[in-house]
Amino acid sequence: MENEKFNLSLRRFLKEVGISSQQEIERVVREQDLSGNGKLHVRMVLTAEGTDLRHQVDGVIDLG
Repeated sequence: MENEKFNLSLRRFLKEVGISSQQEIERVVREQDLSGNGKLHVRMVLTAEGTDLRHQVDGVIDLG
């Protein structure tokens, strides 16, 4: 079923985004010694080549 194939591929991509994003945020917090120092304002922008997709999510991560 094509829909199932799409859903599995999408979930695999989103899992990779989540894991790699968490690792990068943790790396920056560690390397710049930000732990316990207020809040980290973050933004994720999703685009897809050949489309008009542009989805932005803004957030705040409490470092304390």
